Amino acid sequence: MQQEQTNPSPRRKFIGHLATGAAALGLAGLTSPLGVHAGTVSTFSEPNSTFSDADDWFNKVKGKHRIVFDVTAPGKGHELILPFAWPKVFLLTNAATGTPEKDNGVVVILRHNAIPFAMEDSLWTKYKFGEFFKIQDPANGKDALRNMFWKPNPVFSVPGIGPVPIGINELQESGVMFCVCDMAMTVNSAVIAAQMNLKAEDVKKDFLAGLLPGIQVVPSGVWAVGRAQEHQCAYCAIV
Repeated sequence: MQQEQTNPSPRRKFIGHLATGAAALGLAGLTSPLGVHAGTVSTFSEPNSTFSDADDWFNKVKGKHRIVFDVTAPGKGHELILPFAWPKVFLLTNAATGTPEKDNGVVVILRHNAIPFAMEDSLWTKYKFGEFFKIQDPANGKDALRNMFWKPNPVFSVPGIGPVPIGINELQESGVMFCVCDMAMTVNSAVIAAQMNLKAEDVKKDFLAGLLPGIQVVPSGVWAVGRAQEHQCAYCAIV
């Protein structure tokens, strides 16, 4: 019990952000972390053209062996690389058993507190993602001001294996598909806007404009988990 209090889980932190964002924006309808009344978040209770291509995107999942990696939070220390190392491990070990990359379908869902990995360096600096999401740069041990997994330099090296191409751009070249949770972007952009005395809609627009190439926006991470399962992806949680 004590561990839960001192090290809140990604889900608890996200729900906490929901409550904080509601208070900051004066949303009286959110009387408790789970007390979302019908119509409070209208963009998620009605059809939204923003997500019209999300289902089409999932139709691109191909291959005999399919898997979805559910990334809810950045890891700590050496675990920081896990959301990007495991997809590569999946591809490498399938290759070792006779299945080339093109015959695998790999989806990575960035949701909850993992959403900054879907965004470019400029947003990490502008909104201090390292401080806000508790992500440290292993190069200096300080709050990260860059997305370490977009075009990484130098490339990551794994003990006993050597340099491994696990940058998001490198994984995309191997056919790995990345998507990001719009619900988490909406909540966290509102919280950050309140802290910086900015307009929530402006920060959200910044988030969307600063997404990395090839990253698909989905209504929510849990929506994407469901769609991936419908497309016969095995489930792997990155915790």
